[in-house]
Amino acid sequence: MSRANAILHAERYFDEGGFFADLARRVAIPTESQNPERGAELARYLSGEMRPSFERLGFRCRVLPNPVDGGGPFLVAERIEDPAQVTVLSYGHGDVIRGQERSWRAGLDPWKLTREGDRLYGRGTADNKGQHSINLGAIAAALEARGKLGFNLKVLIETGEEVGSPGLREFCSQNRDLLRADALIASDGPRLAPERPTIFLGTRGAFNLDLLVDLRAGAHHSGNWGGLLANPGILLAQALASITGPRGEIKVPQWRPDTLTPSVREALAGLEVDGGADSPGIDADWGEPGLTPAERVFGWSSFEVLAFTTGNPDQPVNAIPPRASCHCQLRYVVGIDPAEIVPALQRHLAQAGFPMVKVTPARDGFFAATRLDPRHPWVVWARKSLEKTSNRPTAVLPNLGGSLPNDIFSDLLGLPTVWIPHSYASCSQHAPDEHLLAPVARDALRLMAGLMWDLGEAQSLPARN
Repeated sequence: MSRANAILHAERYFDEGGFFADLARRVAIPTESQNPERGAELARYLSGEMRPSFERLGFRCRVLPNPVDGGGPFLVAERIEDPAQVTVLSYGHGDVIRGQERSWRAGLDPWKLTREGDRLYGRGTADNKGQHSINLGAIAAALEARGKLGFNLKVLIETGEEVGSPGLREFCSQNRDLLRADALIASDGPRLAPERPTIFLGTRGAFNLDLLVDLRAGAHHSGNWGGLLANPGILLAQALASITGPRGEIKVPQWRPDTLTPSVREALAGLEVDGGADSPGIDADWGEPGLTPAERVFGWSSFEVLAFTTGNPDQPVNAIPPRASCHCQLRYVVGIDPAEIVPALQRHLAQAGFPMVKVTPARDGFFAATRLDPRHPWVVWARKSLEKTSNRPTAVLPNLGGSLPNDIFSDLLGLPTVWIPHSYASCSQHAPDEHLLAPVARDALRLMAGLMWDLGEAQSLPARN
């Protein structure tokens, strides 16, 4: 009975095909939460696959309804060995985005796990079935080595993260006692680099908004009216150009953090963003001047134009269009008031000479910004655990560049949040050919088996509040 044995069990689980077999079953269930016809598959994933997987490890499981109409169900699995011991809450999501079957490369099927070299292809391999499967395998390895966990563990798996987690906030609010814990340790998102163990402590917020210039009832011939009628596409393009500088640096004061805190600068010092072999090259002169790439993506806000439409892009005609619109997104960090995002932009545009641009929040794409101090005791503890197993430095990111419903755990449930991602930035999540890197999966199983073992060593854990 030793930590080394737990890690050895995790290695064998991967090397002897156990992980591949478990993940293959889970990938084969088409849990597309964006597809209203897949409701039965969401329920099947929890009741038919994940529930028995946890119950085999001695967990008490409940599949519970969503308090919001139309929302997918939740699974809560708990193994309470001693109420006096530390309790950890973990999280994952069993839903995936649409399979996009026709767009995958020949020989690949989103609902069939396929290994080619170091890549495990299939929808959900990276986001998020592969990641919570790694954690479940690590739990099994620790139990096999010790015969018990040595701590209490609760796991929440939802089925609506890819559609904005409807009902998750209400569910957690209504089930505070059921989900009560000392810390959240969960997995989603990418590592800083494929070979670099990573911890992130929150997320950037995501706020999607629509900009509209609507000038008149219909289009008018550009020969008869060119030079006489304002062009909404030009106006909107000029308005967008006022929001950032030519290199993408944000000009709306209320969207800019005051500064990077010393602990954030310290955590990000020397970190290099690396999305792997297939990642795009970083544009060194893009974004906020004076910041490193890591500081720009993990410590600062960024504004993106996601779509821009005026006239008929597919069949343009010689007419001045009546309207132009664009769909945009602000990724923002702690310190930015989300209630001020739209009013601040509307004021900025009016002052810049574009009062005709109407700004409205989009119905999709809102996540709050969260961040745990990199010096928090649970962060220090988790970092030591990962480095004990890996014998290499762990990257600690104050927050992920992307977004998750982390504020529900950090703010609503009041938990310190430690996320340990098992994917990488070029995994093609949300796209055809999604994949998990096999070496990263094996490494993550080792790291999490060591961490699960260390959670059972009560004397090493942070003091309970």
